[in-house]
Amino acid sequence: MTAQPKHAWTVEAYLAFERESERKHEYFSGEIFAMAGASVAHNIITANIVASLHRHVLNRPCTVFPSDMRLKVVRYNLYTYPDVMVICGDIQYDEPHQDVVLNPIILIEVLSPSTENYDRGKKAQYYRTIPSLREYLLVAQDSQHIEHFTRHAEHQWLFSELTSDDATIQLATLDCTVGMAEIYHKVPWPPKA
Repeated sequence: MTAQPKHAWTVEAYLAFERESERKHEYFSGEIFAMAGASVAHNIITANIVASLHRHVLNRPCTVFPSDMRLKVVRYNLYTYPDVMVICGDIQYDEPHQDVVLNPIILIEVLSPSTENYDRGKKAQYYRTIPSLREYLLVAQDSQHIEHFTRHAEHQWLFSELTSDDATIQLATLDCTVGMAEIYHKVPWPPKA
C-alpha cells in the first residue's frame, strides 16, 4: 500500500472518492492507501479459491465475493478489500449504497511480498474483531503453504498449517473441503535456482 498525500479523510469523503476512483484504496484512521496490483500467481490462486467456494455454496444461502467487495471492520473503522470473502445468510451493509459489507464468516488473503506482514499482523488482529468471522486463511503465492485460523471461542483461535501437495482444507463453517492442488492449479512457479 502507498500512502496518498497527508490530510485527514472523513469516511464520507473516502467513500465518495473511492466510488469514483479507477483504483482501489483502503481507509484507516483518516488515511487512504492505494492497493497495489496483483501478480499472475496471486490472481490465479484467488480465482481458483473463488471458483471452488462458489461451487460449494451454489445451492446454499451463501455468497462468495472476490476482491472488489469492500469490507468495513467496525471496531477499527477500517475499510478494506479482502482477496476472498464468504457471507452466509443476509448480507449486512454499512450504508444504503450496498458496496460495503459487515458480516463475513470466512476471509482469505493471498499473501504478497508488500502486504504479507500487514496481513499476518495488524490486519489479522483487526479481522479477528469481526463478530461473524469464523475462519481466516493466509495463502502463500510463492509456495504451497496455507495457514488456517478457526474461531473456537471469543479470543480463541485454532491454527492449522498445510504444506503438502495432497493436503485438504476443512472449512467447517461451510462443511466442505478444498484441496491444495485445486487452490494452486495452474500457478506458474518460478524456476528453481
